[in-house]
Amino acid sequence: MLNTERLLQLYEREERIEQLWPGMRRDATPHVVRQIEVSGGDSFVIYSALGTENADEAIDAQIEFFKRRKQNFEWKVFDYDQPPDLKERLAARGFEIGESEAIMALDLQRAPAALLRPVAHDVRRITTTEGMRDVVSVQDEIWEGNRGWLGAQLTEELRRTPDHLSLYVAYVEGVAVSSAWIRFPARGQFASLWGGSTLAPYRGRGLYTALLAVRVQEACRRGVAFLTIDASLLSRPIVEKRGFQLLTLSYPCRWNMKE
Repeated sequence: MLNTERLLQLYEREERIEQLWPGMRRDATPHVVRQIEVSGGDSFVIYSALGTENADEAIDAQIEFFKRRKQNFEWKVFDYDQPPDLKERLAARGFEIGESEAIMALDLQRAPAALLRPVAHDVRRITTTEGMRDVVSVQDEIWEGNRGWLGAQLTEELRRTPDHLSLYVAYVEGVAVSSAWIRFPARGQFASLWGGSTLAPYRGRGLYTALLAVRVQEACRRGVAFLTIDASLLSRPIVEKRGFQLLTLSYPCRWNMKE
């Protein structure tokens, strides 16, 4: 088992610096690594190596780069990124700073037995348009908005790279009440967990854990070494109980094209 410092170093190299995400183009400059959505959707700056003397110039350069492409983008800032006031510098240039997310990892060789047992709940792998509507309907209700854009993004991603994305929905009496997905990058030892949302009336029934278990089991079958999740305040204590360890905190900093 890697200690937290070594695991974070591995995550930094594989997931932030070197990763090739399906459907995206990796674009490395001397100061940042960008992941660019090739179909014109949202892109992101996943890694930066900056100092106080060049941070403002680098931020302005990224804004201009994505302005020319007419793309929104997210700058993902990690707790240890430099300079220490990077978030504040981004905010001063119009970025919306989101709530902190806990970057957590699970060594699948040490996955708890509870996540390896057969799942008793009605959890289904989603591969159809009808099933995708169920994925999105759960997200719509939880986030109180139209997440049609998410359905379109996941549908296109599944069409282009079906081996790199698996979607699941949990049902209670035939009603979609929880949804989640897992992404398997083109290379590296990590797979990442996304979604993991359950409608409020159905929480406390083990549905989140059931969706976690089916994704853990798929990752094990596919020979993945580690799982990662950007955990919210709500999901962090759940995954901590299931063996995930905290690596660091991150902050989604979003820049949107002005009308």
